[in-house]
Amino acid sequence: MATAKGPGPAGTLLIEDALKKIIYRDGSRSTRAEKQKGLIPRGAHSCFGDFPADYMPPKQAKTKELMSSSAGMTQRPATVPSPPRAGATKRRAVVQSEFRRFYDRGDRPIQIYHGAVGGKIAWKVDVEKLDYHHYLPIFFDGLREKEDPYRFFAVQGTYDMLDKGGAKILPVVPQLIIPIKTALNTRDPELIATMLKVLQALVLSGEMIGEALVPYYRQILPIFNIFKNKNLNIGDAIDYSQRKRMNLGELIEETLEIFEVHGGEDAFINIKYMIPVYESCVLA
Repeated sequence: MATAKGPGPAGTLLIEDALKKIIYRDGSRSTRAEKQKGLIPRGAHSCFGDFPADYMPPKQAKTKELMSSSAGMTQRPATVPSPPRAGATKRRAVVQSEFRRFYDRGDRPIQIYHGAVGGKIAWKVDVEKLDYHHYLPIFFDGLREKEDPYRFFAVQGTYDMLDKGGAKILPVVPQLIIPIKTALNTRDPELIATMLKVLQALVLSGEMIGEALVPYYRQILPIFNIFKNKNLNIGDAIDYSQRKRMNLGELIEETLEIFEVHGGEDAFINIKYMIPVYESCVLA
């Protein structure tokens, strides 16, 4: 939140990226490596958009070497292929968000303020006066971005709007379901952790919001069921990264408990229907 001490949620992600660059110097976990794998969308060629196809260099044809087998070579015995993996937790490619498109054309009332640790957002208008039906779904759609400045503005802007939205948030809840589902379906642990924290802030930002999410559990909770047991087993060691709250198993358990407490009398039975192993945190 804007009133919290130290770096905000978006600033914490920036610090985490800087730490990864120090640890993984080969760039195996960098944004550039993920772009080459097709996991996150590529940016525009310039601030004016992409170059025409006629000005782009021709693609070099990739040649494939054919393996010629001679009579004197020994043939390997035929092996039975193992069954394929289901791939339930495999990462999906992140589709370009609407937030990126609006930001690239300068249609966002925000700019970065460099005076704080990790940076903060300087809003050009009062957050309370924004049209939440228009802006809040776009900011939620940008939560699946992994490249700055899009991720920074989307994450920090979402927290600022939830902090000061008040009664404006509840009518917009149905419009937030598709961006939430799209971000969770990427199966990216970092994006799922970010969305779980935002969901907790969403439910706690006003009254009746937890009850308004109950009809949409079938769209939200299937990914919870897949990653619910994804906990870090370190034995008797010390988890120094516990303050970052990146353990999906613990985050999912916290989020489900908040859903049950603030979701009304029908919340538990609907959570139990989608996640059979969940146990109630409310005493009978």
